[in-house]
Amino acid sequence: ATVGVGAIPEGVAITPDGTRAYVTNQGAGTVSVIDTATNSVTATVGVGSTPWGVAITPDGTRAYVANYSNANSVSVINTATNSVVATVGVGAGPFGVAITPDGTRAYVANRDSNSVSVINTATNSVIGSPISVGSNPEGVAITPDGTRAYVANFGSDTVSVINTATNSVIGSPISVGS
Repeated sequence: ATVGVGAIPEGVAITPDGTRAYVTNQGAGTVSVIDTATNSVTATVGVGSTPWGVAITPDGTRAYVANYSNANSVSVINTATNSVVATVGVGAGPFGVAITPDGTRAYVANRDSNSVSVINTATNSVIGSPISVGSNPEGVAITPDGTRAYVANFGSDTVSVINTATNSVIGSPISVGS
């Protein structure tokens, strides 16, 4: 199937039960919610400017959306009501987002400030100062045991590794790519 969504779709995340897909529409400042059984859009949620990355909490109750272009924020969507319940200010150019396996924290790659912000998902507030990483971080992923966050630094062809217990970078960035 091909499902029509908003302008310039960028990111997509599936709820843990597989019933819905959340698609960020960069050109529309919205998120489309797709019912995966019918492949139809069931809701459109307005978020910040230029939404890019999206991640769903392990319990499926919230979607965290990185709003890249001069919004410098993460929109938190309640997936039961498909409404924004919080907007969290983060570093410049939030791009990618990942949730820890226990659902307690969201790690946000801030492309334009070369940092990662950590959000406490219980309070939807930033924990500490942004963590400095390589140049232009875009992607972030959390290990299954939740002990490490791996951050892909587009501008420096490196990957930074963050110890999630201390929210500090472990060693030097790992060179990858060309």
